[in-house]
Amino acid sequence: MSIDLAAANAELAGKTPQEIIAWAIAHSDKPLVTTNFRPYESVILHMAVQVKPDIQVLWVDSGYNTSATYRFAEKLIKDLNLNIHTFIPQMSAARRNVLMGGIPDVDDPQHDEFTRQVKLEPFQRALSELKPDLWLNAIRKDQTEFRQSLDIVTASKDGIIKVAPLFNWTEADMDAYLAEHNLPNEHDYFDPTKALETRECGLHTQL
Repeated sequence: MSIDLAAANAELAGKTPQEIIAWAIAHSDKPLVTTNFRPYESVILHMAVQVKPDIQVLWVDSGYNTSATYRFAEKLIKDLNLNIHTFIPQMSAARRNVLMGGIPDVDDPQHDEFTRQVKLEPFQRALSELKPDLWLNAIRKDQTEFRQSLDIVTASKDGIIKVAPLFNWTEADMDAYLAEHNLPNEHDYFDPTKALETRECGLHTQL
């Protein structure tokens, strides 16, 4: 699909997340929403299925999630009747833990390969199989310094249009939406590719 990014961002400035999602889905033949079932993910998922109930939902399950995250995921999949597509790494976490001596620290030379195996490779494999033309994601500009340089609508390196409906929302906005719609949340979450919440895992810097 072809989108004028500057024009799209000008058009969507000041729009609500729901209006941004409606715009995105209207401009897409095969939209996709990604999730990792981290805190507040029920917001984007709930918004997306209100507009398109059967939208493809991609979950790259690293194999290192907490028990609480897996329970949260199962609840949301059932409650929202998600059209979920789960992709997993090609190597089991148990085997990788032996070969890499556990999860490599971020300054360990093995960390980039670890991130590639548990997140980037399964994600790229998913994109090649599901073939979306538009990717809805839940990034917000207040999350990391890098994300402040982005915008609501951007393009991936291979041409997929990326749309961040919640880009200008704050955590307070998210909490209000959860309360208004009686949605669950789960803060017991672990991303093995990050040492800090303000660190990028690579999906939005490399893809």
